[in-house]
Amino acid sequence: MKISSILKKKKMTKYQLAKVSHVPYATLNDILSGKTKITKCSAETLYKLAKALEVSMESLIETEIKRAQQQRERERSYEYGLPTYLQHDLDMYKKGLEDNSSLLDCLWGELYGSINMAEISEGSISAEHANYLRQKYLWR
Repeated sequence: MKISSILKKKKMTKYQLAKVSHVPYATLNDILSGKTKITKCSAETLYKLAKALEVSMESLIETEIKRAQQQRERERSYEYGLPTYLQHDLDMYKKGLEDNSSLLDCLWGELYGSINMAEISEGSISAEHANYLRQKYLWR
C-alpha cells in the first residue's frame, strides 16, 4: 500500500508522520516523492513507518515490489517474441557485445534498421517497445 494513500485515509500529514515515526522529514519526503525507493530503505525506517501508520512492513513495500516485478516482466517480453528478423538482429547484437566483435558497428546498424522497420514500416512493435530496445541496446 502506498504511504500517501495511508496518510489520506488517516488524515495525516507528512510532517505528522515524521514526528510520530521519528523518521526525518527529509527522508520521508524523498520516499513520498519517489526520489528514494521504499525498497531501498533500512528495516529500521520501514519498521518505524509501519508502526506509526499501524500497518505491516510488508504492506508498505508490496506495491513497489509488484511494480518492479511487472517492469521486469515487461522488459523480458520486449526482448522475446519479436518479428523473426528483429529477434535475429537483436540476438546477433547481444552476441557481438559478449564477444567484443569487430563487426559491432555493422551489427548496431542492422539492429537499428530492424527496430525502425518493425516500428515504422510494419507496425509490429509499438513506439514504447522500439524506444525500450533503442535505449537499452543502441544508445548506451
